[in-house]
This record gives sequence, structure tokens and C-alpha cells, in this order.
Amino acid sequence: MSNSDVLSEHISRQRETWLEEVNEWLRIPSVSTDPGRRDEMLAAAEWLVKKLDAAGCQETAVWPTEGHPVVFGAYKNAEDAPTILVYGHYDVQPEDPVEGWESPPFEPTVRDGRLFARGAVDDKGQLYVHVKALETWLATRGSCPVNILYLIEGEEEVGSPNVGKVVQEKIEKLACDAVVISDTTMFAPGLPSLCYGLRGMAYCQIDVSGPKGDLHSGSFGGAVVNPGEVLARLLASCRNAETGAVAIPGFYDDVVPLTPEERRDWQGLPFDEDAYKNDLGVAALSFDSDYSPLERLWGRPTFEVNGLLSGFTGTGSKTVLPATAMAKVSMRLVPNQDADKIMDALEAHLIECAPAGVSLEVTRMQGAPAWLAPRDHPVLLAAGRALERGFSAAPVYIREGGSIPLVSLLDELLGVPAVLMGLGLPDENAHAPNENLSLENFYGGVASAVYFHEELAKL
Repeated sequence: MSNSDVLSEHISRQRETWLEEVNEWLRIPSVSTDPGRRDEMLAAAEWLVKKLDAAGCQETAVWPTEGHPVVFGAYKNAEDAPTILVYGHYDVQPEDPVEGWESPPFEPTVRDGRLFARGAVDDKGQLYVHVKALETWLATRGSCPVNILYLIEGEEEVGSPNVGKVVQEKIEKLACDAVVISDTTMFAPGLPSLCYGLRGMAYCQIDVSGPKGDLHSGSFGGAVVNPGEVLARLLASCRNAETGAVAIPGFYDDVVPLTPEERRDWQGLPFDEDAYKNDLGVAALSFDSDYSPLERLWGRPTFEVNGLLSGFTGTGSKTVLPATAMAKVSMRLVPNQDADKIMDALEAHLIECAPAGVSLEVTRMQGAPAWLAPRDHPVLLAAGRALERGFSAAPVYIREGGSIPLVSLLDELLGVPAVLMGLGLPDENAHAPNENLSLENFYGGVASAVYFHEELAKL
């Protein structure tokens, strides 16, 4: 029996065992945003440590931070072989709104070949693939062809405020030849994908304040500047209504343009715009005649209003002139854009446009650079071969519109290529009710991770 057959047979035999293990982990509500769940966060970290020990790591640890701890594991028995660093996170999003779930969010349920639970795809299920890949090598061959380090944080869903400090403090311990992350998606079912680019982020809160308290709109409307209206006008001024482009001066100055090869490759992907709109329940997409939807999602920066609050929002009517108005705004950034520079441009634009009669405050909350890897790097090509072996289909190379803050930091500090081997699907509902992970993708992901070790060892 060939080496590949032995590995595949082991993966097939372990399916039910591994599923129950993942279910155990998913039952722990490790919601990092909830201060009342600190015990559950620690329980999730300690659970993972036990599984890393069982998989074959010779060293494991729970590293404390100012917030939730970081889990570390190390297998270092492959002499003169490359070392890969697996990064992921064990924290999950809140389960709200609970009424939107078809089954309880922390009671894992299998329906139609998918595992439904909070954290199933983001990121416990995807991360666990790499734990089982090490176990597979040791169970079938007694050794792994590469060394593997695990760096698993508990604060990715709150912007990764502490793991960067851990990486800097433990930089020698984390020395590696490649980073591998499974926290992204495939482009479509049956189409394995390697993500080589992520957008960055600049996030802020905008507060507009007027009179010292809410006023009667009949008694004061027309004489007092309305903060709610001012905020609406300020937000509208950030976009060109005719072209759809962001209208903040200097916003596009540093944008790295898409290459002709990228645009050609993305045009060839099986993207159905009508089906996309239908899935989203919208009649039309945002307009930009110069760029396709995929190009706008992956390679262009954005300005998005994430939340608004002002005045009376209860049932019925109340004729109030609000004293304050607030908006949460995110701007997704592309390579070469700097979050601080973009925030400076936004703040200057808002100050320029704000009328007398109100005060304006911009609070900067999160910032992260975009990340882009060369598509022809030998490590990425090795990962492509591994995915093709694991899923029996040639992979596509894509970018994603989201942000993983630590990817850019690891790139900067470790100076090694990163492989984003996503196993989710476009309809996985990460961050929403009925989050799910395809079980076929989970098992195919274990196989692909195993083959990636083999392909990387050849390099």
C-alpha cells in the first residue's frame, strides 16, 4: 500500500472520532467579547492543549496575556527539515441573535453533511484540521516529515490586541520557514482555493454633538443645527453618488493597482452575479463601471457605515431634535494603504465638511495593514499541489475582502511566506446564525494539510 493510501485510510477510519472531538470543543462557549465567559475561554484553551499533547507535540503551554491566553504547541522531531507555524484562534463570535439559529449554537448538529455550531468554521473546525494532520503522520508513520509549531490565540474576534506582543517576546521560539492558516474560504464547493491577499482595516467611531439635551422639534427645529442630519450629510459626503467611488481626498493615492493577470484569472472564476444577488436578497450591487464585483471585493478599498444611532428609535413617534448622533465606520484597505494615513484623511475631510453649531469627535478603534503574497512562491505552489491531492481538483488562487490582523505582523516579524488554506464555503455563515462547516472539507482539509507537510519537506 502506498504512503498516500495509508494516510487516506487512517483519515477515513478516524472520521467519527474526530467529529466527536470537534463537537466537544464547540460545546465550550469561548466568546472572547463576553467578560462573563473568561472561565469558558480558559477551558477552551486547556482543552486544545490536551489535544495537542495527544496528537504528539513534545511541548505545550498556555501563555498568559493581558487578555485571553495564547496556546503554544511544538513538534520538533524532524531533523534538517522545514518548520511550519500553524496560526489560528479558539475564540468565537457571540451567538446573537439566538432566535436565528435552527439548532442551539453551542450544541453541534450535523445536517446535510455540514456541522452547525458557533465556531464550526471560524475557527475551531478549520484549525483542528492541523492538529489531526500531525496525529495522522505519527499514527501511520511514527514521525512527521516537517516540524510543526502551533500559535493559537483567544482574541482574534476582538482585533488580536495581545498576540503581537507574545510573538515579539517569543520570536526565537517561533522561528519557522512558513506559516499556514486555515481561517478563510474556498471560492466554491469542490474548488479548493489558496488565498494570497487580504484587505486591511481602519475602524472608527464618529460622534456629532449639538445642544446640551434632546429638544422639541417643533419648538427648536429650524433654529438649531440637527446632529442627526449633520452626521447623515457627513457620511454621504464620503462617497461620490455618481461613480460610487470614495470621495475622501487622498483616499486612493497609495493603492496598488490590480495586475492584468489577476483581473484575467478572476474573470475566469465561476462567479454568477445574478445568483450572488439572489443569495443576498438584493436587487442590485454597488455600482462601479471600472471594476467587477470580485475586483471590488478583493482588490479595492471601501468605506462602509457599520452602525448608526441618533434620536428616538422606539415604536411610534416622538418629535425630537436629537442632541447627539453616532456612526461606526470601517474602511477596508488594500496593499500599500496605511491605516493611520487613511484615518488622517477621513478626519480632515469630516472637519472640513462639518458646519458650525455642532462638535465633532472621531475615535480611532482598530487598524491593520493589507497583506499580499507572491502567487508564484515555491511554498504557495507546494500548498497548491497538496490541495489538489487532498480534494482531487486543481486549486484557484484568490484574494479575500476580510482582514486577519496577525497575518501582516507575522509576515513582518518572521519574514516567511504565509499559506492561507481556507476550508470554509461562501455560505458558511461565519459571524451569523447557523454557522457551519462542510465535513467533506474538514476531512479533505486534514488530507491536504498532511500532503502539504510532504510537499514542503521535498523543498
